[in-house]
Amino acid sequence: MWQPFAQRSVQPVVNWTLQVIRDGRQIDSFNGTTAVGQARTNRHHKLVTHDVGCMDQPAARIDLQRTITVSPLRADPTGSVLAIEALETLESDFPSETRGGCMLPPQPSQVHAIHPGLIVPAGQWVNWQIVGQDPSLLYRVHASLAPPSAQP
Repeated sequence: MWQPFAQRSVQPVVNWTLQVIRDGRQIDSFNGTTAVGQARTNRHHKLVTHDVGCMDQPAARIDLQRTITVSPLRADPTGSVLAIEALETLESDFPSETRGGCMLPPQPSQVHAIHPGLIVPAGQWVNWQIVGQDPSLLYRVHASLAPPSAQP
């Protein structure tokens, strides 16, 4: 018998955590619960103010943004495969000076990174190096199947 509507297969749901490690220290964290084939985007902001000029007056404000999109591609009890896209605004660890010795704020830069399929074995953390040095930036990722109560 012909059925007008095919049943959709239920996609597994993944619990994931992404820790942001800068120069060996955790500076941010993202968590989510996302079904395979779906994407979740989170954005965090951090406003910083720097003293600038020869009088060291607080003046230079920078909005350091971090946007992470995580999309589970596959998941089963042995592990998950996650597509991850990151857009970061970082500032240099080294402020500069004018010729007269007056402070200038650290220069911000943007980092855009895409991992098409990070393999995360069940129960393990996986590292993804984004920037090697000055500053180093690493993402630590953990993922597991959500408990049956969270599955559709």
